[in-house]
Amino acid sequence: MTTLATTERQAPTRPLRAWDYLTLNVYWFALSFLWNSMGPILLPTLVPMLVPEAQKGSALGTLSALGLIVAIAVQPAAGAWTDARTTRWGKRRPYIVGGTLFDVVFLLAMAFAGNYIVLLVGYLLLQFSSNIAHGPYQGYIPELVPEQKRGAASGVARFLEIVGIIVTSLATGALVGQGQIFLAFLAIIFFLLFCMAITAVFVTEQPFEGASPVGASHATAVRSHGSPLQTIFYSRDFFLWLVSRLLILLGGNLVRNYVLFFLKDVLGLPNPAAEVGNLLAIIAVAIALVVYPAGALSDRWGRKWPIVLSGVLGAVGALLLMSATTVTMVLIVGGIIGVGIGIFLSVNWAWATDLVPADESGRFLGISNLATAGSGVLAGIGGYVLDYFNAQSPNLGYTALFLIAAVCYLLGTAVVFGVKDTKRIEKQRGLPA
Repeated sequence: MTTLATTERQAPTRPLRAWDYLTLNVYWFALSFLWNSMGPILLPTLVPMLVPEAQKGSALGTLSALGLIVAIAVQPAAGAWTDARTTRWGKRRPYIVGGTLFDVVFLLAMAFAGNYIVLLVGYLLLQFSSNIAHGPYQGYIPELVPEQKRGAASGVARFLEIVGIIVTSLATGALVGQGQIFLAFLAIIFFLLFCMAITAVFVTEQPFEGASPVGASHATAVRSHGSPLQTIFYSRDFFLWLVSRLLILLGGNLVRNYVLFFLKDVLGLPNPAAEVGNLLAIIAVAIALVVYPAGALSDRWGRKWPIVLSGVLGAVGALLLMSATTVTMVLIVGGIIGVGIGIFLSVNWAWATDLVPADESGRFLGISNLATAGSGVLAGIGGYVLDYFNAQSPNLGYTALFLIAAVCYLLGTAVVFGVKDTKRIEKQRGLPA
């Protein structure tokens, strides 16, 4: 395995305007609104309506895990497909548009689900269609942004994700808290279509000499770009980056996926969906304060130590939740975790764009979904942990869950020490940061 990515084709070096940064990244807002509405609010609200109370944790965990298995399979495949092919409408645009339109169909199916099986099938199909769009979309920054500006571009992307969390807290949390679940689904549909339209109209894709027409054979693409397994082991640094990302995101998902149940069962709140909205708002504000400066500063000072700090903050937050007895304490912990998330989301993604070849960014960043979605799959086991320990002693499951989350944060932080700090390497070689 090599140690650092090399590229046959560099991203363009023309100056980017503020408008370019916005249009290039606006679809991240829609994806953030979709999944932050779905994971911590809509699914934990819908599942207990459709299954017995004692099975809600395992039912939610199963649904989440199966959906993310679909994401793991689809996202890198879609990214690799668009790396190797082009159409008259562009390399990535048709998949972003098509995937989003199918999202609408499957969201409506979930909104009208009358039993757990219909909800499950709708969710699996939503994961499929959303990742058809997501895989190709995340290739835009490495392809269209100069290398020295990718940290800043990543910061904008992560900032828009945080805005998505804020709007989720104001819209989805409030709507579900008032019993307006269908309107919450309509809000998701609106933002997906709106942001997709901006992306399709205003993002100008670069001509790509290595892309084949859509009719090109799959075998040709595999020979040119390698298998998924070869991608994972492309370099030692990329592999360890994946492992670290998996563990840190797993810690976050173990908290995020079950916090609504925690607020209801441990704190006894009558309207936990509304409080989850408030918690998301606190987390989002904390993230917003650090996400852009963290990405920009890491362009100059390196990626590694900000990630270490983010992992430690996450572990501290998870441990503090074990003793939280009031909403105020939970919100304070949310602020701590939010700062860690903001640093992690911005710097970790910028690090990924340093480590992968620009001309195969869709494939490599699609493979990164093995860590992103894989953490969600593993977090599904948390539902079984929750139900098992709660059956032994009331609310013991939450203590076990948050302890496991803290351990995952710390393990992910330890692994990151094995990844070379790309920006520090550039400084040592005298390259501009």
